[in-house]
Amino acid sequence: MEENKIRIAITHGDTNGIGYETIFKTFADPAILELCTPIIYGSPKIAAYHRKTLGVQANFSIVNKAEDAHADKLNILTCFDDEVKVELGTPTKASATAAQKALSRAISDANIGLVDAVVALPMVAFTETTEEGSVPAPEVVDAKSEPLVIHVNEDLRIASATGEMPLGDALRELRKELIVEKATVFHDTLRRDFRLSNPRIALLQVNPQTGAEEEEILKPAINDLHNAGIGAFGPYPADAFFNRYDHEHFDGILAMYHDQAMTPFRLLSDETDVKLTAGLPIVMTAPGFGPQFEEAGKGTADESALRYAIYLAIDAFRHRRDYDEPLANPLKKFYHEKRDDSEKVRFAIPKKHDQH
Repeated sequence: MEENKIRIAITHGDTNGIGYETIFKTFADPAILELCTPIIYGSPKIAAYHRKTLGVQANFSIVNKAEDAHADKLNILTCFDDEVKVELGTPTKASATAAQKALSRAISDANIGLVDAVVALPMVAFTETTEEGSVPAPEVVDAKSEPLVIHVNEDLRIASATGEMPLGDALRELRKELIVEKATVFHDTLRRDFRLSNPRIALLQVNPQTGAEEEEILKPAINDLHNAGIGAFGPYPADAFFNRYDHEHFDGILAMYHDQAMTPFRLLSDETDVKLTAGLPIVMTAPGFGPQFEEAGKGTADESALRYAIYLAIDAFRHRRDYDEPLANPLKKFYHEKRDDSEKVRFAIPKKHDQH
């Protein structure tokens, strides 16, 4: 395997969904192989089943470990030897387990440097009472904080301070420390993975008008972020913020709850809907679509989001590497600087900012 080519682990997702179809369509264009070495974490048998069902020409090399991947080919790494029955369009315990095994193996390899980034195709937790449950949380070692999912398109980067939960639960979870933590992770990710030297982050209000959450949680959090040198602004009422296109003036937007983030994002998104999971020691992205069981096996799935998720993973890995490299071995100072308090004044960020 060529050492200078970025190694992207792509997990096959739920095996009864559209994962393999989007993979085959993405790599039907050989030009993408010039950008990375793709390693599909999954099952050659299941891949062959999908290929036959779809009636497509898709060549791939079978490998048992990431080190054996071929630089100019689509590689499929065997993650398990179990026989998994493919039931296209139907989420099953077997298909969910196959997805989890592939994701766990990819993350394990990424943690020890065998691959450079992970692109996770959609999967859901199977339960006996519902067709689709919540997405299982990937097990990633050495995460310094709770991961933050950033939704990305060509014009917008937005995340939610709280996860997918009822609004009442989200409001009970909100506290100053949580906002500071999420905004800090967001800020660091914008600097490292997007190479924005001085990112501006807008915080959205909980209420249409200023209320208790704004006065007691958000404004003190913004003040703490300013003191830490982080460009956080607001809080802004969400309706006016997007109606006036204020989002175009910021590098990232931190919403307070899931729907507050996803409603405007969906309205402003096209096929470039991708997710980057921030706060992890590895680069991890995912396409914005779900398993789309209703489209499985029909040949109608749109692979655009997977392609953009791969592009984002490549860019994020390069940016993070370039950002971290000079910090790993800093030059020793040949003299001691003499500083005074006037320097603090020069570079201080004002604590109060006028809202736009």
